[in-house]
Amino acid sequence: MPLFGNAFSPKKTPPRKSASLSNLHTLDRSTREIELGVEYGAPVMNIGGHSLTFEDGQWISESAGNVSGKELQRLKKRNLQLEEENNLLKLKIEVLFDMLSETEVKTHLIQKELEDMKNNTRRRK
Repeated sequence: MPLFGNAFSPKKTPPRKSASLSNLHTLDRSTREIELGVEYGAPVMNIGGHSLTFEDGQWISESAGNVSGKELQRLKKRNLQLEEENNLLKLKIEVLFDMLSETEVKTHLIQKELEDMKNNTRRRK
């Protein structure tokens, strides 16, 4: 038996009635089509005079000055592709320089061996 008694015994909370606050799931199909339209389309919102559209998992600005949001996204993607290609070409050039250096060293060693052989044959005569 506890010294001070069982002073803390909270009451059980009742279960929640509904997880969703939206009543759209209660509407029948025809009412939903009237409310939302047959083609839902991409979500669009206007904030501070800028129109944003949600496409392919990103918000794209439709009013970005002279360049449209889609064009800006395309240019960013192309820029990334060109940067990756540039990095690959730099790597290839580095490999080619390494190969050239290795070939130059081998050529130098072969020329030295050839000169040594010529000098050895002259001494024997």
